[in-house]
Amino acid sequence: MAAKLPSLVIVGRPNVGKSTLFNRLTGTRRAIVTDEPGITRDRMYGKTEWNGRVLEVVDTGGIVPHDKELIPTEIFRQANVAIQNASLLILVVDRQAGLTPLDEELARLLRNTGKPFVVAVNKVDSPAQESNAGVFYRLGVPLFPIAAEHGTGVDDLLDAALGQVKGQAIEEQALKKKEIEIAIIGRPNVGKSTLLNRLAGEERSIVSPIPGTTMDNVDTDVTQHGRVYRFVDTAGIRRKGKTKLVAEKLSVVMARRGLERADVALLVIDGEQGVTQGDATIASYAEESGRSVIIVVNKWDLAVEAAQRAADASARTAKGKEKRAAQGAAQAIDKGKLLLEYEKMVKEKFKFLSYAPILFLSAKTGERSEKLYALIDQVAEARKRKIPTGELNRWLKEEVDLGRASTPKARPVRIYYMTQAKVAPPVFLLFTNQKKPLHFSFERFLENQVRDKWDFTGTPVRFIQRLRKRGERPAAGDQT
Repeated sequence: MAAKLPSLVIVGRPNVGKSTLFNRLTGTRRAIVTDEPGITRDRMYGKTEWNGRVLEVVDTGGIVPHDKELIPTEIFRQANVAIQNASLLILVVDRQAGLTPLDEELARLLRNTGKPFVVAVNKVDSPAQESNAGVFYRLGVPLFPIAAEHGTGVDDLLDAALGQVKGQAIEEQALKKKEIEIAIIGRPNVGKSTLLNRLAGEERSIVSPIPGTTMDNVDTDVTQHGRVYRFVDTAGIRRKGKTKLVAEKLSVVMARRGLERADVALLVIDGEQGVTQGDATIASYAEESGRSVIIVVNKWDLAVEAAQRAADASARTAKGKEKRAAQGAAQAIDKGKLLLEYEKMVKEKFKFLSYAPILFLSAKTGERSEKLYALIDQVAEARKRKIPTGELNRWLKEEVDLGRASTPKARPVRIYYMTQAKVAPPVFLLFTNQKKPLHFSFERFLENQVRDKWDFTGTPVRFIQRLRKRGERPAAGDQT
């Protein structure tokens, strides 16, 4: 396994521009940037390249050490985890606000860690403003005036960072095995962050009973059996009309952006609540994006307990023979039967995701969660599967009865030639005798035939039809 990258950890009080600096260093727009304080809550990981070296960059939530509210306390704890693993700490302060008591307290906390740290004085937009940054020399550490939004001074900060820590060579990074990108999507408070923590084996995302706690996309790299999995714990997606804060609306955009760059989407639903319209809407995002999908029914332990309570209640209210039968059923719920019934219900709600495997688990207790990595591997492999053209056309000629899919009054469909044009997701190009687009029922038939022959578990299968022009003849050697 490749050596761990040296880590630059960005810390500071709320709304001083930490996320803007993170975006500048990593060349991304992943961290949400608004005037609303407290938007970044979890740690966010990225990479920066400078002078032929690669460094890890970590963005942390705005720290308020003595705030006893749940979210600020969790932000402080999350930041401490990042600080412990840091190679260099960057304390971001705001030139416009001047040196505040909280800045001084944070500097004391960082000094006590024994880690090297520097101060980045943000919002220094011109050389004339650098003199205003002088007050921060009182902190007694190297000072770098920057404008994170425009990039001014960031090069000097990176030079100093490489002087403190030696980054990994870009060539070494290029040799690293490509990660599987996995987006964890779902409604707020269905257990996405709990699932991420379970898969990572540590608390990498804030978990709280407050819906919408995760507002940024949070990347987490996990190595299992020599393979790297990059998880994106996306913000709980809600319909834009139901979000009030600017940050909540932005988090919807960020979540969908995270989905777009993933290979596999874990669609998490709340097993205790069942499938909602919100779940179906989010599932449609995944299907439209062409991601491979695994449906994760979380809180399965709570769903079983709820079913047991319902059976017990039924036994208490039943009478006569019905009472004895109900009491027998209530003694122990048949978990296997319950799972099959629930799976049938989920498939009914998500008909357009018929190809997506369903896994029932409890992220909180870990029950059945060990099966998820093997399923991710299977789905990721299926997504990249490429069927040779010769094999496709032999199968089409020898094993597929197209007459079964043709409607009686319609012109019989003949496929002269078929080739796979793309992978991830697989796209098949069809040359037919039709002058109009194929009926969706025919495409569904053909898709089912393809899936019966080859393993495309979890991945959508697309078809592109080349319409036959008037008078055009099939090419020599094409199937007739």
